[in-house]
Amino acid sequence: MSEKLSRFSGTGDYIVSEELQNSVNVAIALGRPLLVKGEPGTGKTMLAKSAAENLGLKFIIWNIKSTTKAQEGLYVYDTVQRLYDSQFGDRDVSDIKQYIRLGKLGEAFTSDEQVVLLIDEIDKADLEFPNDLLWELDIMSYFIPETGETITAKNRPLVIITSNAEKELPDAFLRRCIFHYIDFPDKAMMASIIKVHHPDLEERLMLQAMEAFYSLRNVSGLLKKPSTSELLDWVQALELGGINPDRLTHELPFLGVLLKKNQDLDRVPRNQQERGGRSKSFPYSQRG
Repeated sequence: MSEKLSRFSGTGDYIVSEELQNSVNVAIALGRPLLVKGEPGTGKTMLAKSAAENLGLKFIIWNIKSTTKAQEGLYVYDTVQRLYDSQFGDRDVSDIKQYIRLGKLGEAFTSDEQVVLLIDEIDKADLEFPNDLLWELDIMSYFIPETGETITAKNRPLVIITSNAEKELPDAFLRRCIFHYIDFPDKAMMASIIKVHHPDLEERLMLQAMEAFYSLRNVSGLLKKPSTSELLDWVQALELGGINPDRLTHELPFLGVLLKKNQDLDRVPRNQQERGGRSKSFPYSQRG
């Protein structure tokens, strides 16, 4: 077990805390899904991609929508195509197996190599969705009644499940998962993240941008707080625009990179929003 627990350590462009690293490795060692929560922009989805890259595994993504059903992750029986072929085609429609298409979970189970399976934003689906996957994720197997075939995992995948906490997940589902909440990066961690993505960024510009960014996140009543990815875009915009770091002590140029809702823009005092003096090298429309 100690050997397995030292496997995942992040990648060059994805920095992980020791606690998150341990959670991934415990999930690997115990063969349990890892459920990751955190506010948008904290790197939940990128965690799975990073794990696949770091471990040298194939990466499969199952993007969940409000209309997604658990059955789709197992297999889909194309009855429409079979009906069409029976009326107009020359195929032997008695072979139902040719009309069975495996879903993302089926792909992960039948892969000859171990994979990382990301079930992204599970809380977007209806309340029954997690319960409908309990058994399959537990025993790593499922039955296709149309063909009488049982699909069993050749190699247990590393399953990473993300949630934005839009809905509460069932207790029975939670009991089968390793859980980790990704806290929003503190300033030290954020500085490390910025340096990974923008290694040549001027130190003073980075520090002033971070100070303004965290102050902005503390503005009361924001409908959507700016995230890490938006800060990365913002510092790049500041650099391309040739913005003097001193301006950030009293102005927030390119505010539309950070805030995406009119109501949030209106909460920022006008004296902190950009006043004239737009950069010639980087034209900017505040709300555009």
